[in-house]
Amino acid sequence: MIFYPAERMALFIDGANLYATARSLDMEIDYKAVRSFFANKGILVRAFYYTAILEDQEYSPLRPLIDWLDYNGFTLVTKPVKEFTDEHGRRKIKGNMDIEIAVDMLNISDQIDHAVLFSGDGDFRRLLEAVQRRGVRVTVVSSNRTQPSMIADELRRQADQFIDLRDLEELTNPKKSGSDTVPTDSGFEDQINV
Repeated sequence: MIFYPAERMALFIDGANLYATARSLDMEIDYKAVRSFFANKGILVRAFYYTAILEDQEYSPLRPLIDWLDYNGFTLVTKPVKEFTDEHGRRKIKGNMDIEIAVDMLNISDQIDHAVLFSGDGDFRRLLEAVQRRGVRVTVVSSNRTQPSMIADELRRQADQFIDLRDLEELTNPKKSGSDTVPTDSGFEDQINV
């Protein structure tokens, strides 16, 4: 991993994608450790976290995580999921945050030297190319140690560096109990299985 101490950095965390990757690796993300880890690698300008949320529920299983992130130095970007019924009559949800990530990364690219994207979505390849042309180095965090691989080959090739989430074990959160427990992204499962 190559990071420079004087580098201005921003994190772009695709919540649903990171959750799926961590789940495939049987990991649980410790967001306090994520922020601390990257803040110690350079000058952390911003840590964005993106997620779509169900608004029609009285209580969202993601709410504790969203609130904790919001109060602990993350910039939350949310939008309501769109619900639809597929051709088999099953209720489905869709909450793609790609545009929000792309807009924010392009907007902040003149204020940072290094963007760290937590996603394996191949749709971001052109975004990486665009910010690299502006002089920003890009690290992608995902995994190719899952079946199937959670990182699109074209995204991995475009990145200046790729970090497999499995190599960041210090960013995982063993099951904790007590008052200083940091909420995790395990609420995604309840939200996804609507």
